Amino acid sequence: MKQLAGLFSALVALVFVLFGLKSVIAQSSPSAGQDKVIIYNWGDYIDPELIKEFEAEYGYQVVYETFDSNEAMITKIKQGGTNYDIAIPSEYKISEMIDSDLLVPLDYNKIEGFDHIDDRFKNLSFDPGNTYSIPYFWGTLGMIYNDKMVDGDKLTKWDDLWRPEYKDSILLIDGARETLGIGLQRNHYSLNETKSSVLSQVTGQLEQLMPNVKAVIADEIKMYMVQEEAAIAVTFSGEAAEMMDQNEHLHYVIPEEGSNLWFDNMVIPKTAKNVDGAYDFMSFMLRPDVATRNAEYVGYATPNADAKKLLPEEITSQTEFYPDDELLKRLEVYDNIGVDKTGEYNDLFLEIKMY
Repeated sequence: MKQLAGLFSALVALVFVLFGLKSVIAQSSPSAGQDKVIIYNWGDYIDPELIKEFEAEYGYQVVYETFDSNEAMITKIKQGGTNYDIAIPSEYKISEMIDSDLLVPLDYNKIEGFDHIDDRFKNLSFDPGNTYSIPYFWGTLGMIYNDKMVDGDKLTKWDDLWRPEYKDSILLIDGARETLGIGLQRNHYSLNETKSSVLSQVTGQLEQLMPNVKAVIADEIKMYMVQEEAAIAVTFSGEAAEMMDQNEHLHYVIPEEGSNLWFDNMVIPKTAKNVDGAYDFMSFMLRPDVATRNAEYVGYATPNADAKKLLPEEITSQTEFYPDDELLKRLEVYDNIGVDKTGEYNDLFLEIKMY
């Protein structure tokens, strides 16, 4: 009994020692009680190796979830079921999130590396002063074509998509703002047009385009164009770059009438539980070497000026992916057009798809 009692005492002492040690570790750990960073991002939109390196360096466990539309992302954040620490919305949704009080104003004393961001991409209309957001990637919307099926000299404008010879040849992106934007810019209207008469006019023209449209799809565009199952597609610049890497006959064009200049951005939702972890992630992603590797993996243009310098010239010299200042003048950023007009755009897009 004495031996058992001694053993029991020793076990109790060991438990207290271990508990005390655990407490010391927990108190000394910078992520104590906040060991997770929950990231909400588009699918396949970060180099997985960078997540591992971030975890190893900072001691966090990253929980990574994906969404396939800005609307789905905002809905889930509003519901508050998951406490995302970082989200990556597009520019026109940021002002909506600000108006809905969904975002944390950024404390730049806790962020390192914002000075690496190109000044051209700071202080934009959707977030003056970058109070709530930091640019993550940027790009354009344009047309990609296969030179075995299409003469590139005859595909330089949005208007060219209506050519009769392209019957049943075009893959159209599944997005209301993007599709109606084609019609708007074809007629030299703003991408942020809200007059119902104008929207009705371009909807009628887009319905006339539908005989040329083989399918209205999203992610599948990459596979179909690489496999040469369509001649032309409307797609984003980064997606186009990935397709071109896999098929030498594919070429990307920014239409002469102009196009959308879009930005995806890092923000901190109000429901975040690990704000310090979010700042650490932002600082990590702003490092030029990290941003360079991420750009090479994802294929989209980096807004990080110092990271751009580290990229191969064969990438940065392609003006269709890194437009010069002259071309940038013809590009337009989506604004938040409000709930009612967004609903009108969606309804008209549904009409177009059903035509």
